[in-house]
Amino acid sequence: MRSGLYLGGTSLPFVSSLRIFSPMKSFTTLEQRYIEEHLLPDQSRSSVDVQELADSLGRVTRGNGDPLPTAAADRIRTLQLVEDGPLLYSPGQMVIRSSEAVSEFHRGHTAQLANLLVPERFWEPHQRRTEESPGHQGPHFTRISTWGIPFSWFVLVTEADRTEVVESGGHILTVRIQVPLSIGIKRAEACIAMLEETAAELDLYDELDSVNHWLNDFHAESVLELDYGPVADRVYPDDSPMDVRLGLECLAEGDLTGAAAAYRRLATRWIPIRQRARAS
Repeated sequence: MRSGLYLGGTSLPFVSSLRIFSPMKSFTTLEQRYIEEHLLPDQSRSSVDVQELADSLGRVTRGNGDPLPTAAADRIRTLQLVEDGPLLYSPGQMVIRSSEAVSEFHRGHTAQLANLLVPERFWEPHQRRTEESPGHQGPHFTRISTWGIPFSWFVLVTEADRTEVVESGGHILTVRIQVPLSIGIKRAEACIAMLEETAAELDLYDELDSVNHWLNDFHAESVLELDYGPVADRVYPDDSPMDVRLGLECLAEGDLTGAAAAYRRLATRWIPIRQRARAS
């Protein structure tokens, strides 16, 4: 696959991810078997990313019109923080994640459009696949965001955390920031406690509270990863984790001018990215 396609050169949405990688011992026997069956021979992180994108493009161009994935499209990402260290796993869970996305799509004002894009003749078999598919019984290992990264995600990481910059052909394919899950949870809880006292009305408070509940569903030895995806080529080097932290520190100290300045830096960086979602 050409790198330009992966980088969004065909006007694909920028997709960023917040992922959990867990040790094999945290999975059930059935889930462990499922993981082993879906690991690709000699796979790398980049090869899994590219194959997952190819799978999604293949589904929307199927001749029969069915855009929904089967278990065959499920990819397992792996992470090893240090040489000879334990291998950690992050199941893609495409079947269950697509099922919940379509369920949401079928509710409210988008229901009529959903019936056109995902006809009932495809939706009912997919619901059965979701119920029967092994390895999908636990919490979601991945949260995704299109056209930008939620500011709440930057609370969980710092510029000092382990960072991988993946480059090819003069472009940044992605940037991945990794931190032990326990540290991510401590950062989230500290920020939530501060916002409860100073600015519980902010959207950031509710967003971070939701993320924190999600983080606490996973094994204590897991690792949290912020994967910028193709948007990294537009924003990296990125000071967003620092700006979010400085903005929150200013807010805690009652320095509204400093907090506003940090927000302006974030807005200047991310609003142009988010406006692409509405570009024709």
